[in-house]
Amino acid sequence: MTTIASGTDTLTRDALTVLQPGFTGTTAPDWLLRSLGEGLASVGLFGRNIASAGQLAALTAQLRAERGDVLVAIDEEGGDVTRLEVRTGSSFPGNLALGAVDDVELTREVAAELGRRLAACGVNLNWAPSADVNSNPDNPVIGVRSFGAGTDLVARHTAAYVTGLQSVGVAACTKHFPGHGDTAVDSHHAMPRIDVGPDVLAERDLAPFRAAIAAGSRAVMSAHILVPALDPDRPATLSRRILTDLLRGELGYDGLIVTDGMEMRAISGTYGIERGSVLAIAAGADAICVGGGLADEGTVLGLRDALVEAVRSGELPEDRLADAAERVRALARWTGTHHADTAARTGSGTDGDVGLSAARRALRITGADGFTPLTEAPYVAALTPVANIAVGDETPWGVAAELFRLLPGTETGSFTGPDAGKEVLAAAGPRRIVAVVRDEHRHPWMAAALDTLLADRPDTIVVEMGVPRAEPRGALHLATHGAARVCGRAAAEALTGL
Repeated sequence: MTTIASGTDTLTRDALTVLQPGFTGTTAPDWLLRSLGEGLASVGLFGRNIASAGQLAALTAQLRAERGDVLVAIDEEGGDVTRLEVRTGSSFPGNLALGAVDDVELTREVAAELGRRLAACGVNLNWAPSADVNSNPDNPVIGVRSFGAGTDLVARHTAAYVTGLQSVGVAACTKHFPGHGDTAVDSHHAMPRIDVGPDVLAERDLAPFRAAIAAGSRAVMSAHILVPALDPDRPATLSRRILTDLLRGELGYDGLIVTDGMEMRAISGTYGIERGSVLAIAAGADAICVGGGLADEGTVLGLRDALVEAVRSGELPEDRLADAAERVRALARWTGTHHADTAARTGSGTDGDVGLSAARRALRITGADGFTPLTEAPYVAALTPVANIAVGDETPWGVAAELFRLLPGTETGSFTGPDAGKEVLAAAGPRRIVAVVRDEHRHPWMAAALDTLLADRPDTIVVEMGVPRAEPRGALHLATHGAARVCGRAAAEALTGL
């Protein structure tokens, strides 16, 4: 194992320690391994870094050969947001499905099984769960990533998820503090703003984070959102009032505070990632997440140097940077201890099919009376919205693949825009149509396409794989509460009578 380079001073090591960068490729580049030897303590993994479970285990072993206590983080929520199964779709339904079932023991079991799979691959920090209360139905970035629109529901399932994940030695990172649910803007693109009073925030949005803290969440992720009732000037990630006074002071949280991705436009387009990172650490953040879109040595060195210079100029107190770095190391120590304690239990306890079982339980069917299960291959029309960046457009979704497995000959197509309905009719011909949608209530063109289909073909089946807010319609309506692979399988089973 390489030790910290003797020529790297304490200040520079601390500046590297607070960074959580990503990288490209399925093996670690030389610059990353060199940085681990110089003080870097965390690495973030994304779908681009993962080809298989075996390859991922080899990658994390490569990282640990350089630094044994490295934090290996990943954005693995299950459901729509998956990195482990980015090319196939997740084996676990997302939060909305778990909230629809509303069985906290099931949520705990799902999180534990997901954690076991992460631990087996050498991952010890998961940027999950989302504790956001999806109070705004037009929210473009949270949606099915939330357990639901009810505060109490979200709070109890957030706590169960944290408990399950950490029971197998994988640290939870509860997000997006102080709550990203009441936004109509995606912070990947711009700065969202939440204009409600402090009482509403305390009762609605902060309650799930209180539950997560009570459950022992080892990390909390900040949101790039402006909340004037808490701080009229700076977004949460850069706000001392929110991170230090509120999260640390009022809520009593003492774990690691991680920023959301600093390359997101809400920060990079307003403050810039280097300036934003200095302000975040000064405000009370301990770890800078960067790498979703930026993953190179130049970015890491630029952030390191910006933090060092901020200390030397007096803008960033040296003891604040040192405290942040120590919190990173403390979490690394926790994961090392708990991994050793739970390694013998990894792979035992929870049913490996708990994800599919949960997806089946989350399925809601309207209009089943008189429905005859499909016996002939249908035409599956995916009415496809633009994917939000957190989900990405590389992960497959829908029911076509699962229906094809059960009914060989099933064909499919993807449709978008004002003429989608007519295009589906032309492509489907005489075959039974299964129209698959995501968040019909958010997309007028999608609702219009269903109008066209149902007017011409009233036997059309509708499968909603987003938030099922629109009124159920179609000869049969299925709400899966998510677009994970297992959600598609549960729907296909129902359509074929299995």
